[in-house]
Amino acid sequence: MTTRHDDGPTSRIPGFYRLSPKARLSVLETARVLDREDLAVYRSAGLTVEEADVLVENVISTFALPNAVAVNFFINGEERVVPMVVEEPSVVAAVSNSARLAREGGGFTAETDPSVMIGQVQLMSVRDPERCLETLREALPRLREIGHAVHPRLVDHGGGLRDMEVRHVVYEEPGYPREDMVVLHFHLDCVDAMGANMVNTVAEHLAPHVEALTGETVGLRILSNLADRRLARASVTLRPALLGTADMEGDQVADRIVKAWRFAWADPYRAATHNKGVMNGIDAVAIATGNDWRAIEAGAHAYAARDGRYRPLTTWRLDDDGSLTGTIEVPLALGIVGGAIRVHPTVRANLRMLRVSRAQELTAIAASVGLAQNLSALRALATDGIQMGHMRMHARSVAATAGATRPELAAVIARLVEEEDISVEQALKILDEIRGG
Repeated sequence: MTTRHDDGPTSRIPGFYRLSPKARLSVLETARVLDREDLAVYRSAGLTVEEADVLVENVISTFALPNAVAVNFFINGEERVVPMVVEEPSVVAAVSNSARLAREGGGFTAETDPSVMIGQVQLMSVRDPERCLETLREALPRLREIGHAVHPRLVDHGGGLRDMEVRHVVYEEPGYPREDMVVLHFHLDCVDAMGANMVNTVAEHLAPHVEALTGETVGLRILSNLADRRLARASVTLRPALLGTADMEGDQVADRIVKAWRFAWADPYRAATHNKGVMNGIDAVAIATGNDWRAIEAGAHAYAARDGRYRPLTTWRLDDDGSLTGTIEVPLALGIVGGAIRVHPTVRANLRMLRVSRAQELTAIAASVGLAQNLSALRALATDGIQMGHMRMHARSVAATAGATRPELAAVIARLVEEEDISVEQALKILDEIRGG
């Protein structure tokens, strides 16, 4: 098993889930994951109304979600304690458990593309598409110069315009008139930012030049959230023996995981739920780090349909030696500067907890978490079924709703699951018995 170096933090914290929130913070301090400044942030209310008022319009209050941490992650040889903001029971426990299993084989390996985003300048109802395409192709060197000059500070940090291309796009829906469009695509390396504002600014600067060159009318000038030049990939290999349960051998579990993945590959109805589980992990990391999870969702699902059929974002195979290997490839436009990151104190603390210095590190972590969540879901489906685990986690919420205190939770949850009646009414009866009513 992989362990931490004596001079660094560790993410392997057995029994972490049994502790109280206050004790968890203390353990994270002892494990060198948090310093005292960040402890103060986590012990506070987080985002104030005044800070929220800076972020969005018409603020009247803040809305809290659980800020949890996934433990046990070992990614590219680094210990990672991963902050996750999510309200759905079982997600954090699931990824932590999968990360624990993955450590036995060296953890997760991940790599990412440069932080290149795509911008689009659209010409509407083009009269002569071929002439328009030729004109723009001849003008690409000049347009590159214009685009490259928009963000000189970005260039200083190693980013900037990387490429341009011209595309002919046709609207051709039965019963409606055909419309030819020509679209200028440009690729901007945003370095450590998500980059939406940067891309949109370049698009606005290019638009009048594109109009003047072609004599056509510019419509939209905006980024694309299909960030397929900004892919993240992660992989993990596990010995089947690690996957076994009391009722099923590990080899059988591994085989069923692969068969479950094949179902998702073959059927978009299954793939949609398969990918929802993947995004349970990725979105929770995105929210915790102040990133636009809606953009990430849109890009991921569009990428899943890139061959004309909606497919799973992960792949699971049995290797020649019987090992189970999982991989993920997903577009992830995540940043560590700009936007909410500058304003939200908990977001800043979460990023410090992750110890990332580049956006590409964050995308590698998020992809690994998505793969871990998918492993957990497929393992549950292949063995006991997803509902047993979900209901066990749901019992916690039901017990809390009934008024169970922390010392009472474990006993109430155990009784609810054992009696297969996970309702507030039953929880109230159990509480009454425990309290001697």
